[in-house]
Amino acid sequence: MPTAGERNREHMLAMLNQVRALEQRAVDKSARSAEAFHARGKLLPRERLAHLLDADRPFFELMTLCGYCGIEDPDPATSVPGSALIVGIGHIEGVRCMVAVNDAGISAGAMQALTGQKLIRAQEIALAQKLPFVQLVESAGGNLRKYRVERFVVGGGMFYNLARLSAAGVPVVSLIHGSSAAGGAYLPGLSDHVIMVRGQAHAYLAGPSLLRAATGEEASDEELGGADMHAGVSGLADHVADNDLDGIARLRDVVDTIGWRDAPESRRWDEPRDAAEDLLGLMPADTRTPIDMRSVIARIVDGSRFKEFKAMYGAHTVCGHAHIEGHPVGILTNNGPLDCDGSTKAAQFIQLCVQLGRPLVFLQNITGFMVGCEHEQAGMIKHGAKLIQALSNATVPRLTVLCGSSFGAGNYGMCGRAFRPDFLFSWPTARTAVMGGEQAAMTMRLVAENAARRHGRAIDEQALEAESRDIVATFDRQSSAIHTSSLLLDDGIIDPRHTRSWLGMALATSAQARQRAVQPMQFGVARL
Repeated sequence: MPTAGERNREHMLAMLNQVRALEQRAVDKSARSAEAFHARGKLLPRERLAHLLDADRPFFELMTLCGYCGIEDPDPATSVPGSALIVGIGHIEGVRCMVAVNDAGISAGAMQALTGQKLIRAQEIALAQKLPFVQLVESAGGNLRKYRVERFVVGGGMFYNLARLSAAGVPVVSLIHGSSAAGGAYLPGLSDHVIMVRGQAHAYLAGPSLLRAATGEEASDEELGGADMHAGVSGLADHVADNDLDGIARLRDVVDTIGWRDAPESRRWDEPRDAAEDLLGLMPADTRTPIDMRSVIARIVDGSRFKEFKAMYGAHTVCGHAHIEGHPVGILTNNGPLDCDGSTKAAQFIQLCVQLGRPLVFLQNITGFMVGCEHEQAGMIKHGAKLIQALSNATVPRLTVLCGSSFGAGNYGMCGRAFRPDFLFSWPTARTAVMGGEQAAMTMRLVAENAARRHGRAIDEQALEAESRDIVATFDRQSSAIHTSSLLLDDGIIDPRHTRSWLGMALATSAQARQRAVQPMQFGVARL
C-alpha cells in the first residue's frame, strides 16, 4: 500500500509528464519543417535560438503552454501549445536578454489567438526588468482565415511596447529571417538595431499579392521589401547578413556592443539541507488535505534557514525572512485561510520588507479569506483591505509561485496575476478558482432549492444532481494549471524541484534591473 507521500509524488509526476509532453508537441511540430527549411538554406527557429544563446548559461523559456486547451485547436488531442512563439530569458555575449523567436516551423509563424498577448507579456517583463529585447522575426502575419477583430486591436500593444522600451532606454534588437509583413513590418520599424538576411528577409506594409489587389501595382518581394533595398534605399536595415548564421553572429556583435553584462557574482550561498526531490511528494494530490508550507520553504531557501515573523500571531499565515541563491527575501504563505490576524500580520510584514527594499516571494496554497459572523464582526473586510493595500503598493520585486490551492480572494491577497507580480509560476498540480467545484455546486443547489420553496414548486432532485455534476466538472477543468497557463494566467508551469532555480533567476534579474542605469528619452530611437 503506497504512502500518502508516494501517492502525492505519483500524481505530481503524472501532471508534470503531461505538461512536458504538451511542450514537446510544439518542438516536434516545428521540427517536421526541417527538410523544407534546410533546403532553403535556413535554420529552424530553435536551431537559431541555440546558436544565439550562450551555451554555458541556462535558457528559461516562458509561457510554453500558451494557446492550448482548445483556444486555437478545439481538439485537446491535437492542439499544439506555444502560439507559434518562443519567449524566454537567456544570455547573449554575457548579457541577460528577453528573447522572442517566431516559430515559423508552425503554420509559417502565423499569429494565433494569443500570440500577440504572449509577446506583449514578454515585452512587459523586459521593460520592468530593463532587459534588452531581442527578436528573431519570421512570420506570415495574421491568419486571415481565422481573423478576429480583437486579435487585431489587442495586437497593437506589441508596437506600443516596442516604442516604450526604446524610449525607456532599453535596446530593441531585431534579426529578420523571413517575412515581416503588414503590421509586422513595425517589428523592425520600431527596433533600435535591425539586421536582415539577404534573399530571405522581407519587410513591407503590403506584400505583392495585397499590393496588386489594392492598387494594381505589380512588384517582387525584393523590390518591395528585400534586405538590400532596405539597407541601401529605405534605411530600415542597419546590417545585411548572408544567411541565418551570419545574421546571428551580427546580432551577437550588436548585443556585445550594448555591453550590459552581468556584474561579477559576489553572492555566496549554501544549498538547502532538505532535498528538492522531496517537493514532488509534499503537495497533497487532494487540495483539501492540509500541509505545513514550512516544509516547502525548507527545500527552497539557502541552508533551509527561515526566520519566522510573529509565529504565534495569525498562525495560519506564515511570514519570514530567508535567502534564495544569496538574495535576501521575505516569504509569505499559508497553512489555512487568511483571518483578521493573519491579514494584519501579512500587511505589516510587507511594509517591513518594503522598508528594507527586500523582494517578496508568495508561495500560494490558500483556500481564501475567513467568512462567518464572528470574522465579519471582527473586521475581516477592513483587515483584508489592509493586506490588499500593502500588497498593491509594494515597491519591491514580487514573485509568486502557485504551489497548491489558489481559491477565492486568497488568490488576490497572496499576489495573484491581477496584482501584477514581476513573475508568476505554477506547479503542475496547482488549482485556481473562485472556489472549489463542490462548494460552487452546493451553493447553486441551495439557491435552486430556496427558489423552489418560495414558489411552491417541487424540488427536482435528478435535475439538481445533474447540474451539480456539470458545475463540478466545469470548475475542475478550468481550475487546472494546464488550463490557466494556456490562458496566460501565469508565466509558465515549472518542475517543483526547480523552483529554487526559477526564483533565483527572477531575483537575479530583478536585482540587476534595480542596479542598472538606463538613459530614458522622450521618444524611442527613430529609424533614419
